[in-house]
Amino acid sequence: MLRFFVIALGGAIGTLLRYIAGGLDYRFSGGVFPISTLVVNITGSLAIGFLWGIVDRFAISPNVRLFVFIGILGGYTTFSTFSLETFNLMRDGEYRIALMNVILSVILSIGAVFLGYFVSKTLLNLYK
Repeated sequence: MLRFFVIALGGAIGTLLRYIAGGLDYRFSGGVFPISTLVVNITGSLAIGFLWGIVDRFAISPNVRLFVFIGILGGYTTFSTFSLETFNLMRDGEYRIALMNVILSVILSIGAVFLGYFVSKTLLNLYK
C-alpha cells in the first residue's frame, strides 16, 4: 500500500511540473511550436539518465526509486522512460532492438494518434 502512495505522490509532483512547463509554448513561441513538450522530453530524459547513473552506483531504496522514476518522472514525461530503455539496450549492445524500439515507438504512436482520432470522429458522426 505504501508503494501506491509513494508513486501517487511522485506522480502528483511530476504532473504539476509538467503543467508548469506547459506555459512555455505561448511564452516563447506564441503557441506555434510545441516547445514545452520538447523541453519536458529533453529535461526528463536528462534527469532520468543522471539519476539512473546515481542509482546504478549507490543502494537506493525501492520506494525512493518508485517515487522518482515512476512517480515524478512518470508524471512529468513517459518519454524519459522510453529514452532510458533505449539507452540501456544500446549500452548492452542491442543496437537492432534499440533501433526497432525507436522506429516502432515513434511510428506506431503517431499512427495510434491518427487511428484514435479517426475512430472518435467516425463514432461521433454516427451519433449526430
